[in-house]
Amino acid sequence: MAYVPGVALLAALAVGCSAGSDGSASDADSKPGGPTVTTAPPGKYRTLPAPCRAVPGSTLKDLLPGVAELPQQQQEKAFRGSPTVTYDTDRKVGCSWKSDAPDSTRNLSIDFERVVSYDPAVSDDDRARTLYVKKETAADLSGVTTPPGPPEKPAGSAAGEETGTGQPDGRQGSAGPSPSASGTASETPGAPGGGSEDLRPRVLDGLGDAAFLDDLLTRAGSTAQHRTVSVVFRTSNVIVTVRYGEQPALVTKVPDSKELQEKAQALARKLAEVISE
Repeated sequence: MAYVPGVALLAALAVGCSAGSDGSASDADSKPGGPTVTTAPPGKYRTLPAPCRAVPGSTLKDLLPGVAELPQQQQEKAFRGSPTVTYDTDRKVGCSWKSDAPDSTRNLSIDFERVVSYDPAVSDDDRARTLYVKKETAADLSGVTTPPGPPEKPAGSAAGEETGTGQPDGRQGSAGPSPSASGTASETPGAPGGGSEDLRPRVLDGLGDAAFLDDLLTRAGSTAQHRTVSVVFRTSNVIVTVRYGEQPALVTKVPDSKELQEKAQALARKLAEVISE
């Protein structure tokens, strides 16, 4: 039997243990790790503006003409607005105003909703996009999915023109000409003289990341007709809704669709700037 000195034997054992340890570590490092979880980026906006202060005073005076005739103290109260009751002001806020004039009553409301996705795989923007699409679908824009172009028929053509008030749901205009419609373009509310401007519910261009407009005319029994124009738009993870309505004092008068649409759109664009500030 060969004689191995004690010191040499210990050295050999030490080398063997070291090699075994290194091999185990190397095997552990070479094993594939668990799946990499990529968290979706948060939305651009983390806060919401104060809704009752989001509309400039000059704009409120234009949208609520009857308020200017009130005493100063009542004017201040009317322009102050009424905050929407909400349980999470970080996620949803709103404000509403009302004015009563001798010839009509006007209503205005705005709502801001900041969308937050609690799914790490879905971004706030994607979640907001999904909610916005649901709102647009619920509005039932009669299949209009792109900003409308000029009318197919020349202005003033009586054959096949929509009347603007003959829709079962009270919406302005229709998706296409109706063979049974007997009105002319000059009779269309908001388009005097047969103007070519399209006032139908539609998708809007150049407002936020996506936007649409709805125009609803209603009437309860023998009361005056009430028109409400809604503009809804999304910018990143925030969805904004503007509702502007009018009810004339006279039963025979129809609220002007063109005026309400123009003012509602102008306000929506101002609010888009407010959010971006």
